Amino acid sequence: MKPTLIDTRHGTDNQHSFSNGNCLPYTGVPFGMNYFAPQTNGDNGSWWFNPRDRVFQGFRLTHQPSPWMGDFSYLVMQPFNGTLKEATVFHAQSSYRPDESVFNPSHLKITAQRYQSTSRLIPSMYGGILITKYTQADARLLLSLPGKYQLIVENDHSVSGTIINYADCEDKDFSFYFTMRFKQPFTFEEPFEKNGENECLAFSFGDIQEQMIQFGTSFISLEQAKLNLSRELDWQPEDYLTQSEDQWAHYLNKIDIQDKNQQRRSTFYHNLYRSFLFPQTFYEKDSDNQIIHYDTLAKEVKPGFLYTNNGFWDTYKTVYPLYSLIAQDKYAEMLEGFLNSYRESGYLPKWLSPDERGLMPGTLIDAVIADAAVKKIRPDLMPEFLDAMIKGATIQSENSNYGRQGTKDYLRYGYVPATYHESVNHTLDYCYSDFCISQVAKTLKETSATEHYVKQAKNYLTIFDPATGFMRAKLTDGTFKEPFNSHRWGGDYAEGSAWQSSFAVYHDFKGLITAFGGPEKFQEQLISLCNQPPTFNVDGYGFEIHEMSEMAATEFGQLAISNQPSFHLPYLFSYLGKPEFAQPLLKQLMIQEFNDSQTGFPGDEDNGSMASWYIFSSLGFYPVCPGSGEYVIGMPLFDKAIIHLSNGETLTVTASPNHEQQQFVDQIRYNGSLHKRLVFDHKSLMEGGLIDFTLGIVPRPKHYEADQLPFSI
Repeated sequence: MKPTLIDTRHGTDNQHSFSNGNCLPYTGVPFGMNYFAPQTNGDNGSWWFNPRDRVFQGFRLTHQPSPWMGDFSYLVMQPFNGTLKEATVFHAQSSYRPDESVFNPSHLKITAQRYQSTSRLIPSMYGGILITKYTQADARLLLSLPGKYQLIVENDHSVSGTIINYADCEDKDFSFYFTMRFKQPFTFEEPFEKNGENECLAFSFGDIQEQMIQFGTSFISLEQAKLNLSRELDWQPEDYLTQSEDQWAHYLNKIDIQDKNQQRRSTFYHNLYRSFLFPQTFYEKDSDNQIIHYDTLAKEVKPGFLYTNNGFWDTYKTVYPLYSLIAQDKYAEMLEGFLNSYRESGYLPKWLSPDERGLMPGTLIDAVIADAAVKKIRPDLMPEFLDAMIKGATIQSENSNYGRQGTKDYLRYGYVPATYHESVNHTLDYCYSDFCISQVAKTLKETSATEHYVKQAKNYLTIFDPATGFMRAKLTDGTFKEPFNSHRWGGDYAEGSAWQSSFAVYHDFKGLITAFGGPEKFQEQLISLCNQPPTFNVDGYGFEIHEMSEMAATEFGQLAISNQPSFHLPYLFSYLGKPEFAQPLLKQLMIQEFNDSQTGFPGDEDNGSMASWYIFSSLGFYPVCPGSGEYVIGMPLFDKAIIHLSNGETLTVTASPNHEQQQFVDQIRYNGSLHKRLVFDHKSLMEGGLIDFTLGIVPRPKHYEADQLPFSI
């Protein structure tokens, strides 16, 4: 798959009140330290780009993982001609033609109609190059530096600087360093060295036809930024482009989709592109090519890998299980980085941007670790990871950003009481994390820890109400909080109601089914989940949040595939031995809710999590319980998918006959033999081979033995 076939505007048509992805059109290398995108409206806060805008305000160097997190260490570069009434982005902005512009993972190309100048921006890991062809006299560049800055003009070809801007950070002087090398000399209308705040600075090049600006960046120091640039000074634009395209091709070619429906094939690859943007690289290489990074807590440069811009509450479900199949080397490196975050803060990370932001319930990095452990990825790190996981499960941090919330009360009562915000989700996430701890302990043959945390992983039963079939908030006296409304969002639940939140027992659905009173009652609850209007009650928030609006926009009942808590819900029918209930549901979700357009997602995409849900679901299997080593079988979407696994083996998945009317899996053959289980295990998948789905128009219900059902403790 060529990266030139990807349009990065996929999922970028959004506003704060409704999300079609809440994506930005990122150009950069995979997992790049910086990303670049055209800014169309800097006054619109975190929604500074919209594909329907006709205004171009410049190329924004950005580190924004989500509009809800905000940006940090950003600046804007805008080529222009002549003098401006005021030196502002607004006064320099130009109309542009979106349909004639290039929005590609490996490069950007935009013509500013006001100036009739065409610019190309091509990224590298730590910098990039901006080439502008001018057709009018008095060529210039406007450099917008929001926040505090320092600019040093070194000579008429070089400028360096520092900028401080962030949504939040442990280091209140957290700085971003940049250096720029101009091929054509400039005249600068300011002093040799300038300190300021929230300014736009203009560089004048005279009557030139082309300017080429190479730049390097760093989170470590100005010297490091110059070192990063020095490694690329002899590169030509073609070298930058080749490097960027090759890196994207490496990942996009991991899976080869062959299908008669080219629009769906395009949707797959647009999602695959999104899966390799986050987390972002936060480490650099010193003069000896040793890996180093900046520790924002100690305010020191330290050795080792580090990654940022990732919320594990979102990504543990899909992103890292995908890496476990096709990007194990990068996964292994990321784990080392996350362990460095623990060593420096004392707790495993939850939401990094650039350091711990402490958002969302639970400590779901536990699932990322457990999934790696059972798949034998970085076993050398697991003893220290186990210590870190147990610390997070037993010791409450004095800083609420770190570790679990309500830890002491959870250990005392077996649940997080209703006095804590989103207590139901905290409780369920801690139960699942306890399972994940037990899995890591099991790989290390730590019998005592394994048994203790397996037992504690059953704590979800303490908040299950068999009378209603929902997980409910409990008071410290052991009674359920009243009154109860199953459609009430917020308060006791995170970004959902009891309908979306009560099935987060990934590790023990067999136990949950038993608590319900048997398979029939559990099945009826799942059917009721889908076969009702997408109604909601706003009392927990006091107003309608965008996740409510997105669920209400489509007719899938309470199955809000627009947000992460619902990702696994269609697959729960397999735990009842009724996969035929899920198969048409999955096919319709993929067909109706996803496409390759600017409104291509049903809700926030969130750091590759929703994109990777589509990747897995369209391949025909899904990791309901990371840490189990299994994938629950679903409904393949494509005629043929060839997966190039990290170990060099090849896994081929075929589906036939594959038309709209084939909505059921009739049978599966795995390497020629009839496959009767409702799961694939990771070890077998990594051996490669052929999985052949035969699809059907009507379901063929089967009886499944207990050992053919998905994993439960």
